[in-house]
Amino acid sequence: MFGVVGVPVIEVAMAAQAAGIKYVGMRNEQAACYAASAIGYLTGRPAVCLVVSGPGLIHALGGMANANVNCWPVESLSRPVESLSLYWCCRPVVVIGGSSDQNQETTGAFQEFPQVEACRLYSKFTARPSSLVAIPAVIEKAVRSSTFGRPGACYVDIPGDMVNARVDKSHVRQVTCCPPPPVSLAPPTEVLKAVTLIKQAQRPLLILGKGAAYGRAESEVCELVEGCGLPFLPMPMGKGVVPDQHPHCVSSARSRALLYADVVVLLGARLNWMLHFGFPPRFNTHVKIIQVDLCAEEMGNNVRPAVALLGDIRSVVTQVLEVFRKDPWSFPADSEWWAGLRHKMAANAEMSKALALAPSALLNYYSAFLHISELLPPDCVIVSEGANTMDIGRTMIPNRLPRHRLDAGTFGTMGVGLGFAIAAAMLERSRSAPRRVVCVEGDSAFGFSGMEVETMCRFKLPVVIIVINNNGIYSGLDADTWAQLANMGDLTTLAPPVTLLPDARYDQMMTAFGGRGFLVRTAEELRLSLQESLRDWLHPSLINVLIDPASDRKQQDFPWLTRSNL
Repeated sequence: MFGVVGVPVIEVAMAAQAAGIKYVGMRNEQAACYAASAIGYLTGRPAVCLVVSGPGLIHALGGMANANVNCWPVESLSRPVESLSLYWCCRPVVVIGGSSDQNQETTGAFQEFPQVEACRLYSKFTARPSSLVAIPAVIEKAVRSSTFGRPGACYVDIPGDMVNARVDKSHVRQVTCCPPPPVSLAPPTEVLKAVTLIKQAQRPLLILGKGAAYGRAESEVCELVEGCGLPFLPMPMGKGVVPDQHPHCVSSARSRALLYADVVVLLGARLNWMLHFGFPPRFNTHVKIIQVDLCAEEMGNNVRPAVALLGDIRSVVTQVLEVFRKDPWSFPADSEWWAGLRHKMAANAEMSKALALAPSALLNYYSAFLHISELLPPDCVIVSEGANTMDIGRTMIPNRLPRHRLDAGTFGTMGVGLGFAIAAAMLERSRSAPRRVVCVEGDSAFGFSGMEVETMCRFKLPVVIIVINNNGIYSGLDADTWAQLANMGDLTTLAPPVTLLPDARYDQMMTAFGGRGFLVRTAEELRLSLQESLRDWLHPSLINVLIDPASDRKQQDFPWLTRSNL
């Protein structure tokens, strides 16, 4: 359970702890909801978020919306009663926000707000139990709704006068915990169509989305890639389903792969803005799409699929594999398609290497990530957010394992990083052999939830935070230029809107709460501070990496955001 307590939910958190539920107090409800949703994604089971009424719940709506758009299981509750802990065996994400007493509705009660109505926009299921005896059934349905079908957020509102109310236990209708989500299969005839289309392809491409990671389909997808010799492109949180270092990964030739592929297999990925809607000029005009998804409503969004395989991704890929096992086939490794992809991958890798090794007094994105990637443990959980920091880091920091990357996701949400990192670190603490959690933040992104470093210090979570500090959003100004602007007049009219305070000491925020902070300007300082941070399992660390404020991405073939066809 993650949350921010106040009157009257303090007793709820205490009751949860008494029932054996771990409570992690956060500094902002939004970060608490992000943390709870990350647990849902990483474990496949919804977690709990506890917030107070009115403004507290409103702060949590951002986390609920993020979970719904990302299709992560989240459940929200308002002021649950003491007995509620008996029914959290599925560990739902509970945004517990207090609501007004029932007899005070419309009177201007303390923090009165139409919470049930507000949450309907951001959740799969929203309800207020009519009485204490109804709570177990409502909670069970919320937990079930959050995980069945496409995962998402759920909200249960419990009025304040229920918190300390009592009921005869014999009157409560007991319910059992919800079962695991049912598994569905695609029609065999459609599976055969998909296999035939793959075999006929001249330029096939697999796209691995976070749905493949959430669906625990890594073994099956890896067998498909290797058995059929297919190139694959992982989406940001699909990284690691098949290791990024796999020779069939074509991430560094992304634009070419998307543009020229004639058959694209979508495995738990959606043709939204992140894949340019499947439209030209980013995609081949005549591309044939094989879409694998567990949500029927998703089929045909933007581009009508040649084959729609509706079902659980792991099970559907197994169906496809069974056909290939009976009639083995492999795409030729010496094909013109593979040759073109490898050539582009080599050229892009050389360009990134040149940028990383370019002589300069200041670090840039590429040089910083080169040293970071060389030192990170291969099994670490990587959390990343920011603009260039996230985009460049995604290409330069590899993932070897599934569900080991958390970032801004489909909603492009900034501020998720520290909440995600806290959730991941809490999970790792429960393992017999915990892995490191490394949170790579842009300086602007860090600012959204920066106070959560106190949460890390309070619970002694050994998260390593790396802030790539370019003094701004996308770009900033150096200290001298900033001082000149300040001398010229009012900064509110002179300073570019993207700028932040130059050389801000984010590292001192961490040391103020008892963690370890490092200020880094050179590659040697970066390497030494990261090595020292990774050796320390007792304290969180923050490495403040000052880079060239003018540092930017290498030239792209297309703009990152597709607008032309909308």
